[in-house]
Amino acid sequence: MTPSASTLAFVESPVQLLNVLEWAYARGADPAERGPLLGGVPRQPDRTAPRPPAAADGPADAAGTAHPVRIVVLPPTDPMSRGQLRRMAGIARGEGHTVHWQEARGGSGAPLKALAALGGEVRRARRIVIGDPFSRFTQLLLVPARAAELVVVDDGTATMEFMAQLGRGERLRRWHRSGGGMLSRVRELAYAPVSGRARRRLTPDGRRRVEVFTSMPVAPLPGMELRVNDFAWTRARFGPPRLTKGTDLVGTSLVETGVVDPDRYLAAVRALTLEHGATRYFAHRRESPEKLRTLSEATGLEIVRPDLPLELIARRGPVGRTVVSFPSTVVHTLPYALSGTGVTVAVCEIDPGWLTGTATARARSFLAGVTDTARDVRRLPAQAAPAAG
Repeated sequence: MTPSASTLAFVESPVQLLNVLEWAYARGADPAERGPLLGGVPRQPDRTAPRPPAAADGPADAAGTAHPVRIVVLPPTDPMSRGQLRRMAGIARGEGHTVHWQEARGGSGAPLKALAALGGEVRRARRIVIGDPFSRFTQLLLVPARAAELVVVDDGTATMEFMAQLGRGERLRRWHRSGGGMLSRVRELAYAPVSGRARRRLTPDGRRRVEVFTSMPVAPLPGMELRVNDFAWTRARFGPPRLTKGTDLVGTSLVETGVVDPDRYLAAVRALTLEHGATRYFAHRRESPEKLRTLSEATGLEIVRPDLPLELIARRGPVGRTVVSFPSTVVHTLPYALSGTGVTVAVCEIDPGWLTGTATARARSFLAGVTDTARDVRRLPAQAAPAAG
């Protein structure tokens, strides 16, 4: 078996692929510098240290270089995600990894064909890296797995909910998902054995090594290894960025997921634009064109649709001296990626009055937790973005 085939990674989003590259880079670094952490408190990067020099492309054994991985991309159907994934796949190949594009959606037979195509590799892999433990397809792939080591890399703030549910022994369920109708509940019941088996596989039990590679403020479970993702690869490969005089806003898909009312969101963006002199709006890849057009017309903001994850876009620059975001992954990752650049990352709290009638109670507490646990950020009160009307 080739070295790249011994480590098999499954990713479904551009951010997951970025974090596999970060994990591979950290895996090749000095264990004394990037070993497992105790107590679940991610170590902050040394802000006085010089930026590490860019390493040569390709796998190698020296500290800080890539640990070769075979990466299987399971792309979603939306064009923005697919475009970013193709760009990230090209970068991954340039780093010496192998990338396989496997369609698993878009047709009734696609999931079964993908499972049949990947089953042999899954059984042979000694180490499996996954980016989305909530993904039903990923959970199905874990059924035949015999790997002695499982690694979960960040899928953004969802990692916080994954760790909490795993610790409580609960079924794995996305934080923003409501109960749904009868058909949805029947499907959940039918799928429960697969989900339960995946949860047990990801729970340390002494038979396999389980590692979580994260930028999020989480505590490890007994027997689990926790490794900090401080975006060392991103800092080594890109930047430092040129800073502009203005403020950049970071968009969110909270409207698209049914958590935040669209009119309240528009009012919040308008208020932040006026208060902070924002000029650009970095759209989330899931934001609808209609919503972005409305935002641009109401605020005058330049809408930017990034072709790579925001951590790379910001690190390459140009980027505003202040970056304002609603509670999201970037309030945890950008302070790492932009360490030492002089950029201030600010987070605007979500007022409970902005939430839709279908938003769950868990959504309220989850968003508050994302804000409260962010490090090295400036906190903006919800009053800075008043409700519509």
